[in-house]
Amino acid sequence: MYPPHYQFTLDPCERSKREADSFWLYDALHYPEAMYPFDTFWDEVCNFSLSQYNNRIFQMPSVRGIERRIINGYIYLSPVAVVDEEEMVQRLYNFRERAGFYYENWEELEVKWINKMETLIKELTAVDIPKLPDLEDISIVKQAIGESSGFNLLQSFDTLISLGTRCWQYHFEFLNLGYAAYVSFVDFLQQKFPSIPLPHITQMISGIDVIMYRPDSELQRLAQAALDLNTSEAVLSSSQWYDVEGRLSLNTNGLEWLERLEKARYPWFYVSTGTGWYHHHHCWNDDLNIPLAGIQKYIRQLQAGVSIKRPIDKIRAERDKITSNYRQLLESHEEKTLFDKFLLCARKVFPYVENHLFYVEHWFHSIFWNKIRDVGTIFLEYGIVNDIEDIWYMRRDEMRQVLWDIVTGWAAGVEPHGSLIWPDEIEWRQEVMNKFRAWNPPAAIGTQPDVIKDPFIIMLWGITNRTLAEWQHPPNEKTDSHIRILKGVGASPGLVTGSARVCHHVEDLQDVQDGEILVSTTISPSWAPVFTKIQACVAQVGGVMSHAAIVCREYGIPAVVGTGPAIDIIKTGMQIEVDGSSGIVRIDMLHSYA
Repeated sequence: MYPPHYQFTLDPCERSKREADSFWLYDALHYPEAMYPFDTFWDEVCNFSLSQYNNRIFQMPSVRGIERRIINGYIYLSPVAVVDEEEMVQRLYNFRERAGFYYENWEELEVKWINKMETLIKELTAVDIPKLPDLEDISIVKQAIGESSGFNLLQSFDTLISLGTRCWQYHFEFLNLGYAAYVSFVDFLQQKFPSIPLPHITQMISGIDVIMYRPDSELQRLAQAALDLNTSEAVLSSSQWYDVEGRLSLNTNGLEWLERLEKARYPWFYVSTGTGWYHHHHCWNDDLNIPLAGIQKYIRQLQAGVSIKRPIDKIRAERDKITSNYRQLLESHEEKTLFDKFLLCARKVFPYVENHLFYVEHWFHSIFWNKIRDVGTIFLEYGIVNDIEDIWYMRRDEMRQVLWDIVTGWAAGVEPHGSLIWPDEIEWRQEVMNKFRAWNPPAAIGTQPDVIKDPFIIMLWGITNRTLAEWQHPPNEKTDSHIRILKGVGASPGLVTGSARVCHHVEDLQDVQDGEILVSTTISPSWAPVFTKIQACVAQVGGVMSHAAIVCREYGIPAVVGTGPAIDIIKTGMQIEVDGSSGIVRIDMLHSYA
């Protein structure tokens, strides 16, 4: 079901020795669900692009790239470190020259990046998946075109894969440089203030507007517009978009509101309901009931006099206060100058770290998934699958082989061979996927290093030797007979107590109630509409630079990430206390839950 290079090596060789000596981390941060064979495509292009920028383009001094393996449908990764000190020195020289060019010209280069991505998305949108006619149009003959619909079908699929690969080339053009600037700022402050809490450092970079929050802002604007145009009753009339649209179409104000929604949809409703990594994470444009629910929630909050805006002024005031306090503690002018330099660079690169998500994982991916579904209609027509959604059980290379089978059969006027084998194969793979979903992947396997030094593993995944030990052997630390303590990473400061709402899947978000504490494997910025309902967040994986941590800080919500087994221990309805400053979650194990 997965490419051979994702499999561990069974026969004794240099590769198998390296695998045995390596430390493999379960990448629940990006892949909390078992991977469908086709969906693995994004991890392939991610791994390729990330590693090339680290190792062949910018040359990060201490790490080359990342290796990936799949165990029972779940992706594990292992950083490929640079161990030779002389090589590190040469790589550092190259990195300073190459990365320095990007840091010095960041704003200009980022504008070029946005233009490249928007052009790429236009190319993707323009890709047509042709049907295979019984007889080609006469224009093929009279215009001497010399190409068939079958050839164009193959070419269209190849174009989709090529555009998807190029998209992820762009994805990592800036990303690791953004993280590197952030890590450098953290390193500087930790050297000067060894006991500084990580939330204090991250607060200094918060309060910066990024477009990843624009979709949620559009829902807020539409909610306000419904009140201004006196169309709120119609918008609130049903949970089904079809019914609401029908009522709004009956009068001028309703039509104006619908026109405003249409303007907001493109591109801002191309936001995934999840991370965008999985084909079943549909975007809002695929199901307008999803943004409708968010708009309705905001209308009711506005009617109740509740503020629906992100507390940006409060966040910035806290940011500026903390920044000023630490800067004043630095003794020399030189130290203050370095502080200003690191801070300016971190703040300059920060927007890209979040903005790229909208362009890549949300806008591009949402269109891409549906283009592949268009290919699936061909598979359904020729009996390769019994349902269009069955296509995700094929690898991308298998899908292309099937297309060759289809166009060859179409050309000769015979049934494709795949119609005899793929329905049964897909049924078998469906059973395998069900078994994968029931499996609980371990947090890590292999040879654990004496000290985990990789800054990205620490800052993104929140993985240290301490957290791994506690995940593998959870402590029974209690303050009394029924309180259990989990230790994670303080991602966003604040202390709250409330009722837990455990969300295993994106679909579970619809059950979240006002005032609850969201508990999940990871948290996506696209879940923004739920952040005005909840008090706090607890994420099983992630560090202070994870998207879960960033989005919680930007909404002023206390959060603890990297808690390990939290989602297995905490049940919906349990009373929990979240301390986003210390990274501690206290669980009342006796409280009744639903």
